[in-house]
Amino acid sequence: MVLVDGAAHQLELIRAEAARRKVEIHIVLDIVHVLEKLWAAARCFHTATDPAAEDWVGAKAARILAGDAPGAVGDIHAEADRTGLSPDQRAAADRACRYLENNAAYLHYDKALEAGWPIASGTVEGAARHLIADRLDITGSRWSVCGAEAVLTLRAVISNGDFPQYWTFHTRRERERLYPALDQAEYDLTA
Repeated sequence: MVLVDGAAHQLELIRAEAARRKVEIHIVLDIVHVLEKLWAAARCFHTATDPAAEDWVGAKAARILAGDAPGAVGDIHAEADRTGLSPDQRAAADRACRYLENNAAYLHYDKALEAGWPIASGTVEGAARHLIADRLDITGSRWSVCGAEAVLTLRAVISNGDFPQYWTFHTRRERERLYPALDQAEYDLTA
């Protein structure tokens, strides 16, 4: 299961990697990107302070989440036609519709939710921020790949609550490395 933002190059890379590994993947468009497009489209029909814009976005999002993205696209086109917007006035609505049409294969949120798949990358992005940015993105810091990997691994172990077990394992292995047991069976006594 892969969450994407809809970038063509990203999709090409994901498909190529799946083919290389010979695995079947399910691609889902991150709902946050869809909502961003819907909010931009809402501004074609509502002012920035109009509370009806929230209802408009909510209705379109609910329809998309229910598995009817084509219906939401049809609604947006029909509303733009009905209100008589000029091409400039309806540009954001048209962009949102193109985005939804171009990514129609990845908008089956009803099936994704039924399967228990995530439909937004917020959790992953939050974890990445917690594990990576909070520690490595400090002004003036310099990291080698090995050093950064070691710090991130340790942060993940701590965040997962596995540090006590890891530390016991680590100290035992370090002791074995520094003070290897002599293999006395290989030596003959000569006294």
